[in-house]
Amino acid sequence: MSFIDWIVLAVTLLIIIGYGLYKSRTTKNLDGYFLSNRSMPWYLILLSIMGTQASAITFLSAPGQAYTDGMRFVQYYFGLPLAMVVLCITFVPVFHRLKIYTAYEYLEERFDLKTRTLTSFLFLLQRGLSTGISIYAPSIILSSLLGWNIYWTNIFMGGLLIIYTVTGGAKAVAYTQQLQLIIIFAGMFLAAYMVVHLLPEGVGFVDALKVSGKLGKLNVITSGNGEKGFNWSDRYNIWSGLIGGFFLALSYFGTDQSQVGRYLTAKNVAESKTGLLMNGIVKVPMQFLILLIGALIFTFYQFNQAPIFFNQAQVNKLAASPGKDTLKAMEQQYNLLSAKKKKLSTTFVQEEKNGGASVSTVEELRNVNAESEKIRTGLKDVLKKEVGGDASDTNYIFIRFVVDYLPKGLVGLLIAVIFLASWGSIAAALNSLASSTVVDIHKKFINTSCTEMKDYSISRYYSLAWGIFCIIIAQFANNMGSLIEAVNVLGSLFYGVILGIFLVAFYCKKVKGNAVFASALFVELAIILLFWKSNIGFLWLNLIGALGVVAVALIIHATFNLLKLSKQ
Repeated sequence: MSFIDWIVLAVTLLIIIGYGLYKSRTTKNLDGYFLSNRSMPWYLILLSIMGTQASAITFLSAPGQAYTDGMRFVQYYFGLPLAMVVLCITFVPVFHRLKIYTAYEYLEERFDLKTRTLTSFLFLLQRGLSTGISIYAPSIILSSLLGWNIYWTNIFMGGLLIIYTVTGGAKAVAYTQQLQLIIIFAGMFLAAYMVVHLLPEGVGFVDALKVSGKLGKLNVITSGNGEKGFNWSDRYNIWSGLIGGFFLALSYFGTDQSQVGRYLTAKNVAESKTGLLMNGIVKVPMQFLILLIGALIFTFYQFNQAPIFFNQAQVNKLAASPGKDTLKAMEQQYNLLSAKKKKLSTTFVQEEKNGGASVSTVEELRNVNAESEKIRTGLKDVLKKEVGGDASDTNYIFIRFVVDYLPKGLVGLLIAVIFLASWGSIAAALNSLASSTVVDIHKKFINTSCTEMKDYSISRYYSLAWGIFCIIIAQFANNMGSLIEAVNVLGSLFYGVILGIFLVAFYCKKVKGNAVFASALFVELAIILLFWKSNIGFLWLNLIGALGVVAVALIIHATFNLLKLSKQ
Protein backbone atom coordinates (compact mmCIF):
# COMPACT_ATOMS: atom_id res chain seq x y z
CA MET A 1 0.00 0.00 0.00
CA SER A 2 1.09 3.58 -0.62
CA PHE A 3 1.68 6.20 2.09
CA ILE A 4 -1.62 7.89 1.13
CA ASP A 5 -3.49 4.61 1.64
CA TRP A 6 -2.01 4.21 5.12
CA ILE A 7 -3.08 7.77 5.98
CA VAL A 8 -6.66 7.15 4.74
CA LEU A 9 -6.82 3.85 6.63
CA ALA A 10 -5.48 5.30 9.89
CA VAL A 11 -7.64 8.46 9.82
CA THR A 12 -10.83 6.50 9.04
CA LEU A 13 -10.25 4.04 11.89
CA LEU A 14 -9.29 6.77 14.39
CA ILE A 15 -12.47 8.72 13.57
CA ILE A 16 -14.58 5.61 14.25
CA ILE A 17 -12.79 4.82 17.52
CA GLY A 18 -13.08 8.42 18.74
CA TYR A 19 -16.73 8.65 17.79
CA GLY A 20 -17.52 5.35 19.50
CA LEU A 21 -15.79 6.28 22.74
CA TYR A 22 -17.48 9.70 22.75
CA LYS A 23 -20.91 8.12 22.28
CA SER A 24 -20.28 5.26 24.73
CA ARG A 25 -20.85 7.31 27.90
CA THR A 26 -23.58 5.34 29.61
CA THR A 27 -25.06 4.30 32.95
CA LYS A 28 -22.66 1.95 34.72
CA ASN A 29 -25.02 -1.00 35.13
CA LEU A 30 -26.25 -3.91 32.99
CA ASP A 31 -28.95 -1.81 31.32
CA GLY A 32 -26.37 0.74 30.24
CA TYR A 33 -23.54 -1.59 29.27
CA PHE A 34 -25.54 -4.27 27.44
CA LEU A 35 -28.79 -2.56 26.40
CA SER A 36 -27.79 1.12 26.11
CA ASN A 37 -30.53 1.96 28.66
CA ARG A 38 -33.12 0.69 26.13
CA SER A 39 -33.07 4.04 24.35
CA MET A 40 -32.25 3.34 20.69
CA PRO A 41 -34.53 4.49 17.80
CA TRP A 42 -35.50 2.08 15.00
CA TYR A 43 -32.98 3.33 12.45
CA LEU A 44 -30.11 2.69 14.87
CA ILE A 45 -31.62 -0.74 15.56
CA LEU A 46 -31.62 -1.42 11.80
CA LEU A 47 -28.03 -0.28 11.34
CA SER A 48 -26.92 -2.20 14.41
CA ILE A 49 -28.62 -5.41 13.21
CA MET A 50 -27.10 -5.05 9.75
CA GLY A 51 -23.70 -4.10 11.14
CA THR A 52 -23.69 -7.11 13.46
CA GLN A 53 -24.61 -9.52 10.66
CA ALA A 54 -22.38 -7.97 7.99
CA SER A 55 -18.92 -8.80 9.29
CA ALA A 56 -15.59 -8.49 7.51
CA ILE A 57 -16.32 -11.97 6.20
CA THR A 58 -19.29 -10.58 4.24
CA PHE A 59 -17.24 -7.96 2.40
CA LEU A 60 -14.04 -9.98 2.14
CA SER A 61 -15.33 -13.44 1.29
CA ALA A 62 -18.69 -12.88 -0.48
CA PRO A 63 -17.19 -11.38 -3.69
CA GLY A 64 -14.77 -14.31 -3.79
CA GLN A 65 -17.69 -16.69 -3.28
CA ALA A 66 -19.42 -15.21 -6.36
CA TYR A 67 -16.16 -15.31 -8.33
CA THR A 68 -15.72 -19.04 -7.73
CA ASP A 69 -19.30 -20.32 -7.42
CA GLY A 70 -21.52 -17.63 -8.92
CA MET A 71 -24.23 -15.60 -7.21
CA ARG A 72 -26.39 -18.52 -6.06
CA PHE A 73 -25.26 -17.87 -2.47
CA VAL A 74 -27.83 -15.01 -2.39
CA GLN A 75 -30.57 -17.66 -2.13
CA TYR A 76 -29.31 -18.28 1.41
CA TYR A 77 -31.10 -15.03 2.36
CA PHE A 78 -34.44 -15.65 0.64
CA GLY A 79 -36.15 -16.89 3.82
CA LEU A 80 -35.03 -13.88 5.85
CA PRO A 81 -37.88 -11.40 5.10
CA LEU A 82 -40.54 -13.91 6.13
CA ALA A 83 -38.57 -14.73 9.29
CA MET A 84 -38.59 -11.03 10.23
CA VAL A 85 -42.41 -10.96 10.02
CA VAL A 86 -42.72 -14.06 12.23
CA LEU A 87 -40.30 -12.60 14.78
CA CYS A 88 -42.24 -9.35 15.00
CA ILE A 89 -45.46 -11.25 15.69
CA THR A 90 -44.10 -13.76 18.20
CA PHE A 91 -40.64 -13.28 19.71
CA VAL A 92 -40.28 -9.49 20.00
CA PRO A 93 -43.42 -8.73 22.07
CA VAL A 94 -42.56 -11.49 24.57
CA PHE A 95 -38.96 -10.38 25.03
CA HIS A 96 -39.94 -6.73 25.54
CA ARG A 97 -42.79 -7.53 27.91
CA LEU A 98 -40.50 -9.53 30.18
CA LYS A 99 -37.79 -6.79 30.23
CA ILE A 100 -35.08 -9.42 29.85
CA TYR A 101 -31.37 -8.95 29.17
CA THR A 102 -30.95 -12.21 27.22
CA ALA A 103 -33.36 -14.37 25.23
CA TYR A 104 -32.59 -17.35 27.45
CA GLU A 105 -34.09 -15.81 30.60
CA TYR A 106 -37.51 -16.54 29.13
CA LEU A 107 -36.70 -20.25 28.99
CA GLU A 108 -36.23 -20.51 32.75
CA GLU A 109 -39.64 -18.94 33.33
CA ARG A 110 -41.23 -21.24 30.73
CA PHE A 111 -39.30 -24.45 31.51
CA ASP A 112 -36.53 -24.60 34.13
CA LEU A 113 -32.97 -23.50 34.87
CA LYS A 114 -31.25 -26.45 33.20
CA THR A 115 -33.02 -25.79 29.87
CA ARG A 116 -32.08 -22.12 30.03
CA THR A 117 -28.47 -23.02 30.83
CA LEU A 118 -28.21 -25.61 28.04
CA THR A 119 -29.57 -23.16 25.44
CA SER A 120 -27.27 -20.42 26.65
CA PHE A 121 -24.31 -22.84 26.50
CA LEU A 122 -25.12 -23.81 22.90
CA PHE A 123 -25.28 -20.13 21.97
CA LEU A 124 -22.01 -19.33 23.75
CA LEU A 125 -20.22 -22.23 22.08
CA GLN A 126 -21.26 -21.48 18.50
CA ARG A 127 -21.01 -17.70 18.80
CA GLY A 128 -17.59 -17.91 20.45
CA LEU A 129 -16.30 -20.16 17.66
CA SER A 130 -17.87 -17.99 14.93
CA THR A 131 -16.41 -14.81 16.39
CA GLY A 132 -12.96 -16.40 16.38
CA ILE A 133 -13.34 -16.99 12.64
CA SER A 134 -14.49 -13.38 12.24
CA ILE A 135 -11.30 -12.13 13.91
CA TYR A 136 -9.27 -14.24 11.48
CA ALA A 137 -10.87 -12.52 8.45
CA PRO A 138 -9.36 -9.02 8.82
CA SER A 139 -6.10 -10.57 10.04
CA ILE A 140 -5.77 -12.14 6.59
CA ILE A 141 -5.52 -8.65 5.11
CA LEU A 142 -2.78 -7.35 7.38
CA SER A 143 -0.90 -10.63 7.12
CA SER A 144 -1.11 -10.64 3.33
CA LEU A 145 -0.29 -6.94 2.85
CA LEU A 146 2.55 -6.66 5.34
CA GLY A 147 3.87 -10.20 5.41
CA TRP A 148 3.12 -10.43 9.13
CA ASN A 149 2.84 -13.77 10.88
CA ILE A 150 -0.89 -14.63 10.94
CA TYR A 151 -0.80 -15.72 14.59
CA TRP A 152 0.64 -12.40 15.82
CA THR A 153 -1.75 -10.57 13.51
CA ASN A 154 -4.71 -12.35 15.14
CA ILE A 155 -3.46 -11.23 18.56
CA PHE A 156 -3.02 -7.64 17.37
CA MET A 157 -6.47 -7.45 15.74
CA GLY A 158 -8.20 -9.22 18.60
CA GLY A 159 -6.49 -6.95 21.13
CA LEU A 160 -7.75 -3.80 19.39
CA LEU A 161 -11.28 -5.19 19.34
CA ILE A 162 -11.17 -6.15 23.00
CA ILE A 163 -10.17 -2.61 24.00
CA TYR A 164 -12.90 -1.17 21.78
CA THR A 165 -15.63 -3.44 23.18
CA VAL A 166 -14.65 -3.48 26.85
CA THR A 167 -14.48 0.33 26.90
CA GLY A 168 -17.70 1.13 25.10
CA GLY A 169 -20.32 -1.56 25.56
CA ALA A 170 -23.57 -1.65 23.55
CA LYS A 171 -23.82 2.08 23.03
CA ALA A 172 -20.41 2.33 21.34
CA VAL A 173 -21.34 -0.63 19.14
CA ALA A 174 -24.70 0.86 18.07
CA TYR A 175 -23.52 4.39 17.36
CA THR A 176 -20.30 3.47 15.58
CA GLN A 177 -22.15 0.97 13.38
CA GLN A 178 -24.22 3.89 12.08
CA LEU A 179 -21.10 5.67 10.81
CA GLN A 180 -19.38 2.42 9.82
CA LEU A 181 -22.17 1.34 7.48
CA ILE A 182 -22.18 4.71 5.70
CA ILE A 183 -18.45 4.35 5.00
CA ILE A 184 -18.83 0.65 4.13
CA PHE A 185 -21.59 1.22 1.55
CA ALA A 186 -19.74 4.16 0.03
CA GLY A 187 -16.58 2.07 -0.25
CA MET A 188 -18.31 -0.94 -1.82
CA PHE A 189 -20.11 1.31 -4.32
CA LEU A 190 -16.79 2.83 -5.34
CA ALA A 191 -15.29 -0.66 -5.70
CA ALA A 192 -18.13 -1.73 -8.01
CA TYR A 193 -17.78 1.45 -10.05
CA MET A 194 -14.03 0.95 -10.43
CA VAL A 195 -14.41 -2.66 -11.62
CA VAL A 196 -16.57 -1.47 -14.52
CA HIS A 197 -14.46 1.65 -15.11
CA LEU A 198 -11.29 -0.45 -15.48
CA LEU A 199 -12.79 -2.71 -18.16
CA PRO A 200 -11.42 -2.24 -21.72
CA GLU A 201 -12.77 0.64 -23.78
CA GLY A 202 -16.07 -0.31 -25.37
CA VAL A 203 -16.95 -2.85 -22.65
CA GLY A 204 -19.61 -1.48 -20.31
CA PHE A 205 -21.66 -2.68 -17.36
CA VAL A 206 -24.23 -4.54 -19.51
CA ASP A 207 -21.46 -6.21 -21.52
CA ALA A 208 -19.80 -7.33 -18.26
CA LEU A 209 -23.08 -8.86 -17.09
CA LYS A 210 -23.47 -10.73 -20.37
CA VAL A 211 -19.98 -12.21 -20.08
CA SER A 212 -20.41 -13.31 -16.45
CA GLY A 213 -23.92 -14.57 -17.24
CA LYS A 214 -22.79 -16.79 -20.11
CA LEU A 215 -20.05 -18.20 -17.89
CA GLY A 216 -22.52 -19.16 -15.16
CA LYS A 217 -21.77 -16.50 -12.55
CA LEU A 218 -25.23 -14.86 -12.52
CA ASN A 219 -26.95 -18.03 -11.30
CA VAL A 220 -29.09 -16.09 -8.84
CA ILE A 221 -31.88 -18.70 -8.72
CA THR A 222 -31.19 -22.42 -8.99
CA SER A 223 -33.60 -25.28 -8.41
CA GLY A 224 -31.22 -27.87 -6.96
CA ASN A 225 -32.45 -30.49 -9.41
CA GLY A 226 -29.82 -32.84 -10.75
CA GLU A 227 -30.01 -35.71 -13.20
CA LYS A 228 -31.50 -37.95 -10.49
CA GLY A 229 -33.95 -35.42 -9.10
CA PHE A 230 -33.60 -33.01 -6.20
CA ASN A 231 -30.05 -32.85 -4.85
CA TRP A 232 -30.10 -32.58 -1.05
CA SER A 233 -26.35 -31.98 -0.95
CA ASP A 234 -26.68 -28.83 -3.10
CA ARG A 235 -25.96 -26.05 -0.61
CA TYR A 236 -27.67 -23.12 -2.30
CA ASN A 237 -30.92 -23.35 -4.22
CA ILE A 238 -34.32 -21.72 -4.07
CA TRP A 239 -35.76 -24.38 -1.73
CA SER A 240 -32.89 -24.59 0.73
CA GLY A 241 -32.85 -20.77 0.79
CA LEU A 242 -36.58 -20.29 1.35
CA ILE A 243 -37.07 -23.14 3.83
CA GLY A 244 -33.68 -23.79 5.43
CA GLY A 245 -32.79 -20.09 5.24
CA PHE A 246 -36.11 -19.18 6.92
CA PHE A 247 -35.37 -21.43 9.91
CA LEU A 248 -31.77 -20.22 10.09
CA ALA A 249 -32.84 -16.55 10.03
CA LEU A 250 -35.59 -17.22 12.57
CA SER A 251 -33.07 -18.75 14.95
CA TYR A 252 -30.30 -16.22 14.30
CA PHE A 253 -32.45 -13.12 14.75
CA GLY A 254 -34.84 -14.64 17.30
CA THR A 255 -32.58 -16.62 19.62
CA ASP A 256 -28.96 -15.52 19.05
CA GLN A 257 -28.11 -12.99 21.74
CA SER A 258 -25.81 -11.08 19.36
CA GLN A 259 -28.95 -10.07 17.44
CA VAL A 260 -31.56 -10.17 20.22
CA GLY A 261 -29.32 -7.81 22.17
CA ARG A 262 -29.45 -5.35 19.26
CA TYR A 263 -33.23 -4.91 19.20
CA LEU A 264 -33.65 -5.13 22.99
CA THR A 265 -31.87 -1.75 23.06
CA ALA A 266 -34.94 -0.18 21.40
CA LYS A 267 -37.15 2.40 23.08
CA ASN A 268 -40.22 0.20 22.67
CA VAL A 269 -41.71 -2.76 20.77
CA ALA A 270 -42.64 -0.67 17.72
CA GLU A 271 -39.04 0.53 17.27
CA SER A 272 -37.75 -3.07 17.49
CA LYS A 273 -40.27 -4.31 14.95
CA THR A 274 -39.56 -1.50 12.52
CA GLY A 275 -35.81 -2.15 12.70
CA LEU A 276 -36.28 -5.88 12.07
CA LEU A 277 -38.76 -5.43 9.21
CA MET A 278 -36.53 -2.89 7.48
CA ASN A 279 -33.66 -5.37 7.82
CA GLY A 280 -35.81 -7.95 6.02
CA ILE A 281 -36.37 -5.49 3.17
CA VAL A 282 -32.76 -4.27 2.85
CA LYS A 283 -30.67 -7.41 3.44
CA VAL A 284 -31.38 -9.39 0.25
CA PRO A 285 -30.63 -6.58 -2.23
CA MET A 286 -27.57 -5.61 -0.18
CA GLN A 287 -26.16 -9.12 -0.37
CA PHE A 288 -27.07 -9.33 -4.06
CA LEU A 289 -25.01 -6.21 -4.80
CA ILE A 290 -22.01 -7.46 -2.79
CA LEU A 291 -22.06 -10.76 -4.71
CA LEU A 292 -22.48 -8.85 -7.98
CA ILE A 293 -19.12 -7.18 -7.32
CA GLY A 294 -17.58 -10.66 -7.31
CA ALA A 295 -19.25 -11.53 -10.62
CA LEU A 296 -17.97 -8.27 -12.11
CA ILE A 297 -14.44 -8.98 -10.88
CA PHE A 298 -14.68 -12.36 -12.61
CA THR A 299 -15.52 -10.53 -15.85
CA PHE A 300 -12.67 -8.10 -15.27
CA TYR A 301 -10.24 -11.00 -15.19
CA GLN A 302 -11.57 -12.27 -18.51
CA PHE A 303 -9.94 -9.19 -20.05
CA ASN A 304 -6.94 -8.96 -17.69
CA GLN A 305 -4.29 -11.38 -16.46
CA ALA A 306 -5.62 -13.06 -13.31
CA PRO A 307 -3.26 -14.45 -10.67
CA ILE A 308 -2.99 -18.23 -10.84
CA PHE A 309 -3.57 -18.16 -7.07
CA PHE A 310 -4.81 -15.03 -5.29
CA ASN A 311 -2.91 -15.57 -2.03
CA GLN A 312 0.52 -14.32 -3.13
CA ALA A 313 2.16 -15.30 0.17
CA GLN A 314 1.43 -18.97 -0.57
CA VAL A 315 2.70 -18.62 -4.15
CA ASN A 316 5.94 -17.12 -2.84
CA LYS A 317 6.41 -20.06 -0.48
CA LEU A 318 5.87 -22.50 -3.34
CA ALA A 319 8.34 -20.58 -5.52
CA ALA A 320 10.98 -21.18 -2.83
CA SER A 321 10.15 -24.89 -2.43
CA PRO A 322 11.01 -28.03 -4.46
CA GLY A 323 7.70 -27.45 -6.29
CA LYS A 324 8.97 -24.27 -7.97
CA ASP A 325 9.43 -25.95 -11.39
CA THR A 326 5.87 -27.25 -11.28
CA LEU A 327 4.64 -23.75 -10.41
CA LYS A 328 6.57 -22.24 -13.33
CA ALA A 329 5.15 -24.74 -15.81
CA MET A 330 1.60 -24.21 -14.54
CA GLU A 331 1.97 -20.42 -14.72
CA GLN A 332 3.10 -20.64 -18.35
CA GLN A 333 0.04 -22.71 -19.27
CA TYR A 334 -2.23 -20.43 -17.27
CA ASN A 335 -0.85 -17.27 -18.90
CA LEU A 336 -1.41 -18.70 -22.38
CA LEU A 337 -5.02 -19.49 -21.48
CA SER A 338 -5.46 -15.97 -20.05
CA ALA A 339 -4.36 -14.43 -23.35
CA LYS A 340 -6.79 -16.72 -25.18
CA LYS A 341 -9.52 -15.79 -22.70
CA LYS A 342 -9.01 -12.07 -23.35
CA LYS A 343 -9.24 -12.55 -27.11
CA LEU A 344 -12.40 -14.68 -26.88
CA SER A 345 -14.06 -12.27 -24.42
CA THR A 346 -13.39 -9.35 -26.77
CA THR A 347 -14.85 -11.36 -29.68
CA PHE A 348 -17.88 -12.28 -27.54
CA VAL A 349 -18.64 -8.62 -26.72
CA GLN A 350 -18.25 -7.56 -30.37
CA GLU A 351 -20.55 -10.34 -31.56
CA GLU A 352 -23.14 -9.46 -28.89
CA LYS A 353 -23.20 -5.88 -30.13
CA ASN A 354 -23.63 -7.11 -33.69
CA GLY A 355 -26.71 -9.19 -32.98
CA GLY A 356 -25.62 -12.02 -30.71
CA ALA A 357 -22.58 -14.14 -29.87
CA SER A 358 -22.13 -17.38 -31.78
CA VAL A 359 -22.50 -20.73 -30.02
CA SER A 360 -18.91 -21.64 -30.92
CA THR A 361 -17.50 -18.48 -29.27
CA VAL A 362 -19.47 -19.08 -26.08
CA GLU A 363 -18.47 -22.75 -25.94
CA GLU A 364 -14.82 -21.98 -26.57
CA LEU A 365 -14.84 -19.29 -23.85
CA ARG A 366 -16.40 -21.73 -21.39
CA ASN A 367 -13.85 -24.41 -22.26
CA VAL A 368 -10.91 -22.05 -21.77
CA ASN A 369 -12.26 -21.03 -18.36
CA ALA A 370 -12.72 -24.69 -17.44
CA GLU A 371 -9.10 -25.42 -18.43
CA SER A 372 -7.89 -22.44 -16.39
CA GLU A 373 -9.83 -23.61 -13.36
CA LYS A 374 -8.41 -27.11 -13.79
CA ILE A 375 -4.87 -25.68 -13.60
CA ARG A 376 -5.82 -23.68 -10.49
CA THR A 377 -7.20 -26.83 -8.88
CA GLY A 378 -3.99 -28.67 -9.70
CA LEU A 379 -1.94 -25.88 -8.17
CA LYS A 380 -3.95 -26.10 -4.95
CA ASP A 381 -3.03 -29.79 -4.73
CA VAL A 382 0.64 -28.90 -5.22
CA LEU A 383 0.39 -26.21 -2.51
CA LYS A 384 -1.09 -28.70 -0.04
CA LYS A 385 1.70 -31.16 -0.74
CA GLU A 386 4.69 -28.79 -0.87
CA VAL A 387 3.99 -25.92 1.57
CA GLY A 388 0.78 -26.75 3.47
CA GLY A 389 -1.25 -23.90 4.92
CA ASP A 390 -4.31 -22.38 3.26
CA ALA A 391 -4.91 -23.99 -0.15
CA SER A 392 -8.06 -21.93 -0.80
CA ASP A 393 -7.85 -18.39 -2.15
CA THR A 394 -11.55 -17.46 -2.11
CA ASN A 395 -11.01 -15.02 0.76
CA TYR A 396 -8.18 -13.23 -1.08
CA ILE A 397 -9.82 -12.55 -4.46
CA PHE A 398 -11.49 -9.24 -3.62
CA ILE A 399 -8.61 -7.80 -1.58
CA ARG A 400 -6.07 -8.80 -4.28
CA PHE A 401 -8.09 -6.92 -6.90
CA VAL A 402 -8.32 -3.89 -4.60
CA VAL A 403 -4.58 -3.78 -3.92
CA ASP A 404 -3.51 -4.48 -7.50
CA TYR A 405 -5.85 -2.20 -9.46
CA LEU A 406 -7.55 0.50 -7.40
CA PRO A 407 -6.03 4.02 -7.19
CA LYS A 408 -4.15 5.38 -4.20
CA GLY A 409 -6.41 6.43 -1.36
CA LEU A 410 -9.24 4.17 -2.45
CA VAL A 411 -7.19 1.10 -1.50
CA GLY A 412 -6.86 2.45 2.04
CA LEU A 413 -10.59 3.22 2.18
CA LEU A 414 -11.59 -0.28 1.01
CA ILE A 415 -9.31 -1.91 3.56
CA ALA A 416 -10.79 0.40 6.21
CA VAL A 417 -14.24 -0.84 5.10
CA ILE A 418 -13.26 -4.42 5.87
CA PHE A 419 -11.80 -3.43 9.25
CA LEU A 420 -14.92 -1.43 10.14
CA ALA A 421 -17.22 -4.32 9.24
CA SER A 422 -15.07 -6.55 11.41
CA TRP A 423 -15.15 -4.22 14.38
CA GLY A 424 -18.91 -3.71 14.26
CA SER A 425 -19.84 -7.39 14.12
CA ILE A 426 -17.15 -8.68 16.49
CA ALA A 427 -17.78 -5.96 19.09
CA ALA A 428 -21.50 -6.82 19.05
CA ALA A 429 -20.67 -10.53 19.35
CA LEU A 430 -18.30 -10.02 22.30
CA ASN A 431 -20.93 -7.81 23.95
CA SER A 432 -23.56 -10.54 23.56
CA LEU A 433 -21.20 -13.29 24.78
CA ALA A 434 -20.47 -11.26 27.90
CA SER A 435 -24.13 -10.44 28.53
CA SER A 436 -25.21 -14.08 28.28
CA THR A 437 -22.34 -15.22 30.50
CA VAL A 438 -23.13 -12.63 33.20
CA VAL A 439 -26.91 -12.96 33.17
CA ASP A 440 -27.34 -16.68 32.40
CA ILE A 441 -24.27 -18.15 34.13
CA HIS A 442 -22.52 -15.80 36.59
CA LYS A 443 -25.60 -14.36 38.30
CA LYS A 444 -27.20 -17.81 38.48
CA PHE A 445 -24.33 -20.02 39.61
CA ILE A 446 -21.38 -17.89 40.77
CA ASN A 447 -22.67 -14.75 42.51
CA THR A 448 -26.42 -14.29 42.80
CA SER A 449 -26.31 -11.02 44.74
CA CYS A 450 -24.11 -8.66 42.71
CA THR A 451 -24.61 -4.90 43.07
CA GLU A 452 -25.21 -2.84 39.90
CA MET A 453 -21.64 -1.55 39.97
CA LYS A 454 -20.30 -5.09 40.44
CA ASP A 455 -22.45 -6.27 37.51
CA TYR A 456 -20.93 -3.57 35.32
CA SER A 457 -17.39 -4.41 36.40
CA ILE A 458 -17.72 -8.17 35.93
CA SER A 459 -19.31 -7.63 32.51
CA ARG A 460 -16.16 -5.93 31.28
CA TYR A 461 -14.03 -8.78 32.59
CA TYR A 462 -16.17 -11.32 30.74
CA SER A 463 -15.88 -9.24 27.55
CA LEU A 464 -12.10 -9.47 27.99
CA ALA A 465 -12.22 -13.23 28.67
CA TRP A 466 -14.34 -13.94 25.59
CA GLY A 467 -12.06 -11.75 23.50
CA ILE A 468 -9.08 -13.87 24.53
CA PHE A 469 -11.04 -17.07 23.78
CA CYS A 470 -11.93 -15.80 20.30
CA ILE A 471 -8.29 -14.91 19.58
CA ILE A 472 -7.34 -18.49 20.47
CA ILE A 473 -10.00 -19.82 18.07
CA ALA A 474 -8.73 -17.46 15.33
CA GLN A 475 -5.34 -19.18 15.55
CA PHE A 476 -6.96 -22.40 14.27
CA ALA A 477 -9.17 -20.80 11.59
CA ASN A 478 -6.91 -21.38 8.59
CA ASN A 479 -7.60 -24.04 5.95
CA MET A 480 -11.36 -23.46 6.26
CA GLY A 481 -11.97 -22.42 2.65
CA SER A 482 -14.60 -19.72 2.14
CA LEU A 483 -15.02 -18.04 5.53
CA ILE A 484 -18.58 -16.92 4.78
CA GLU A 485 -19.52 -20.56 4.24
CA ALA A 486 -17.58 -21.76 7.29
CA VAL A 487 -19.38 -19.37 9.66
CA ASN A 488 -22.82 -20.31 8.33
CA VAL A 489 -22.08 -24.05 8.43
CA LEU A 490 -20.96 -23.72 12.04
CA GLY A 491 -24.09 -21.77 12.97
CA SER A 492 -26.34 -24.34 11.32
CA LEU A 493 -24.99 -27.07 13.61
CA PHE A 494 -26.61 -25.31 16.59
CA TYR A 495 -29.24 -22.84 15.39
CA GLY A 496 -31.91 -25.41 14.53
CA VAL A 497 -31.81 -26.98 18.00
CA ILE A 498 -31.86 -23.61 19.76
CA LEU A 499 -34.81 -22.49 17.64
CA GLY A 500 -36.61 -25.79 18.35
CA ILE A 501 -36.41 -25.13 22.10
CA PHE A 502 -38.05 -21.72 21.63
CA LEU A 503 -40.73 -23.13 19.30
CA VAL A 504 -41.69 -25.64 21.97
CA ALA A 505 -41.75 -22.82 24.52
CA PHE A 506 -44.07 -20.67 22.39
CA TYR A 507 -46.36 -23.24 20.78
CA CYS A 508 -46.34 -26.47 22.85
CA LYS A 509 -47.67 -25.12 26.13
CA LYS A 510 -48.11 -28.52 27.82
CA VAL A 511 -44.52 -29.69 27.23
CA LYS A 512 -42.32 -29.29 30.31
CA GLY A 513 -38.62 -28.71 30.87
CA ASN A 514 -37.47 -32.34 31.21
CA ALA A 515 -38.95 -33.29 27.83
CA VAL A 516 -37.49 -30.38 25.88
CA PHE A 517 -34.10 -30.70 27.63
CA ALA A 518 -33.77 -34.38 26.70
CA SER A 519 -35.04 -33.66 23.19
CA ALA A 520 -32.48 -30.88 22.64
CA LEU A 521 -29.57 -33.08 23.74
CA PHE A 522 -30.67 -35.96 21.53
CA VAL A 523 -31.33 -33.85 18.42
CA GLU A 524 -28.07 -31.87 18.80
CA LEU A 525 -26.07 -35.10 18.79
CA ALA A 526 -28.12 -36.31 15.80
CA ILE A 527 -27.43 -33.08 13.87
CA ILE A 528 -23.68 -33.35 14.46
CA LEU A 529 -23.74 -37.00 13.37
CA LEU A 530 -25.82 -36.16 10.28
CA PHE A 531 -23.40 -33.41 9.27
CA TRP A 532 -20.41 -35.68 9.85
CA LYS A 533 -21.73 -38.73 8.05
CA SER A 534 -23.76 -37.23 5.17
CA ASN A 535 -23.42 -34.62 2.43
CA ILE A 536 -26.74 -32.90 3.10
CA GLY A 537 -26.71 -29.13 2.45
CA PHE A 538 -26.07 -27.29 5.72
CA LEU A 539 -29.16 -25.06 5.44
CA TRP A 540 -31.39 -28.11 5.82
CA LEU A 541 -29.82 -28.81 9.23
CA ASN A 542 -31.70 -25.77 10.59
CA LEU A 543 -35.05 -27.20 9.51
CA ILE A 544 -34.21 -30.69 10.76
CA GLY A 545 -32.91 -29.40 14.09
CA ALA A 546 -35.89 -27.14 14.81
CA LEU A 547 -38.63 -29.57 13.84
CA GLY A 548 -36.66 -32.46 15.34
CA VAL A 549 -36.62 -30.85 18.80
CA VAL A 550 -40.36 -30.14 18.60
CA ALA A 551 -41.21 -33.68 17.44
CA VAL A 552 -38.99 -35.51 19.94
CA ALA A 553 -40.15 -33.26 22.80
CA LEU A 554 -43.79 -34.06 21.97
CA ILE A 555 -42.99 -37.79 21.82
CA ILE A 556 -41.20 -37.71 25.20
CA HIS A 557 -44.04 -35.68 26.72
CA ALA A 558 -46.63 -38.14 25.40
CA THR A 559 -44.55 -41.07 26.67
CA PHE A 560 -44.34 -39.54 30.16
CA ASN A 561 -48.12 -39.10 30.19
CA LEU A 562 -48.71 -42.70 29.09
CA LEU A 563 -46.40 -43.99 31.82
CA LYS A 564 -48.27 -41.92 34.41
CA LEU A 565 -51.60 -43.29 33.20
CA SER A 566 -50.32 -46.88 33.27
CA LYS A 567 -49.25 -46.47 36.92
CA GLN A 568 -52.66 -45.20 37.98
